[in-house]
Amino acid sequence: MEQANSGGVTWRMNARLLLNNVAKFIFLLSTLFGLVILSVLIYRVVSQGIGWINMDFLTGKLSTQPERAGIMGAILGTAWLMFVVVPVTLFLGVGTALYLELYAKKGRLQALIQTNIANLAGVPSIVYGILGMTVFVRALHFGNIVLAGGLTMALLILPIVIVASQEAIRAVPNHLSEASYGMGATKWQTIKTTILPVALPGILTGAILSLSRAIGETAPLVVIGIPALLLPFPGGIFDKFTVLPMQIYYWTLDSSLVAEYANLAAATIIVLLVALLILNSTAIVIRNKFQKRF
Repeated sequence: MEQANSGGVTWRMNARLLLNNVAKFIFLLSTLFGLVILSVLIYRVVSQGIGWINMDFLTGKLSTQPERAGIMGAILGTAWLMFVVVPVTLFLGVGTALYLELYAKKGRLQALIQTNIANLAGVPSIVYGILGMTVFVRALHFGNIVLAGGLTMALLILPIVIVASQEAIRAVPNHLSEASYGMGATKWQTIKTTILPVALPGILTGAILSLSRAIGETAPLVVIGIPALLLPFPGGIFDKFTVLPMQIYYWTLDSSLVAEYANLAAATIIVLLVALLILNSTAIVIRNKFQKRF
């Protein structure tokens, strides 16, 4: 009897080890598949575009002649777009998260709002483009200027910032808030001096990763009619503009007519990837810095 039980245990242990090895092999293949695809993509883009990156390309204006084309207008347009997106997103996103988590009464209405915000995070980006075109471009008569584009992109990433901020606020240990209330602090004083500083790494990480998505999005800007023409450099939020993803999109389309445009698109992709890498690295540095403090 004991031998039979020992044999059964051994068989189950061997089956579990086999299942563990199979799962490990599948996960390894999944990781390698993603790395290979990413490596091929990066190699293709870098080999095609690195030779076109120089100071004239980075500081020049758009041109119909590939050898004279530059992307400074698209870089400035992207910077002005972020100038609108960042304050709008942080103010509305963090404010909404604080209200839902710390002020709103728990109930069906709060649950309904929470569910809809979570669903909005999964809505295709082109839908936000239609919303931006209807509200900002046509109803408010902004036209396709930086302000309209920035507000549209802010709407796109706002649900993600709200959800990330809520998760960061929920992760704050309750005993910190209770200690603050116990010392006689008001709710706002507790939020300002205790909850927000502790939740700040998570909030900023989610916000910066969301901004990375806003920089790389094209569909909403196509819908609201952002051009990729020979525009003057944008000097404010009321100027017409273009951005790096739009320039990549139009150069890729026109590469069937002028082959050199494909090289310009690859060079612009490298510049965009560098910008995204800097943003993501900033998010990691900020998170690590504040995690050490709290």
